[in-house]
Amino acid sequence: MKKAARLYGKDISKVNLIAVSKTQTADKIYEAIAQGCRIFGENYVKEATEKWSEIRQKHADIELHFIGHLQSNKVAEALEMFDVIQTLDSEKLALAFKKEIAKTKKNPQFFIQVNIGEEEQKSGIALNEVADFIKYCRQECNLNVTGLMCIPPSTELASPYFALMQKLAKANDIKNLSMGMSSDFEEAIALDSNYVRIGTAIFGERIVK
Repeated sequence: MKKAARLYGKDISKVNLIAVSKTQTADKIYEAIAQGCRIFGENYVKEATEKWSEIRQKHADIELHFIGHLQSNKVAEALEMFDVIQTLDSEKLALAFKKEIAKTKKNPQFFIQVNIGEEEQKSGIALNEVADFIKYCRQECNLNVTGLMCIPPSTELASPYFALMQKLAKANDIKNLSMGMSSDFEEAIALDSNYVRIGTAIFGERIVK
């Protein structure tokens, strides 16, 4: 990450490493914490609750990001566990958060997931709907939208999609970009990503349950 920041003239202090710990054991997570990781990403609410309830009692400074597909019936649990929700991808989900936040008064950060490659099998807001959806979330639902996230098509070069995300962020006054994983985080940093989601390069191959 430091090498990429130097190469592309970026400020490394503004690039945050998210250690993607889905399916990883608590022991592995403790190892990552000991090595300095302070931001972690999880894909499943139930799994995260089971692992992190105890870990966070010992490490209160950890910031936890939800980076998986979220169903509206899991909103209350997600709001309780996570500091940042990176996968806001529908009006239904935005409304569910609005209602739950009114009850709890919690105010997490939200990133909007963009279907940057317009792939049918992936979640996310369509490119031509991003601007309207940001306004809806901010103005109608009073959500603290601070970022955009994406997962580019796995069979294509990521850089053109990261460049498009960079333009979307600038056009919509969005300060955070979550893009780049183990195989393409250098390109993401070059195009102003300030959150990179790294799993395999930290923990090794994913544990399959």
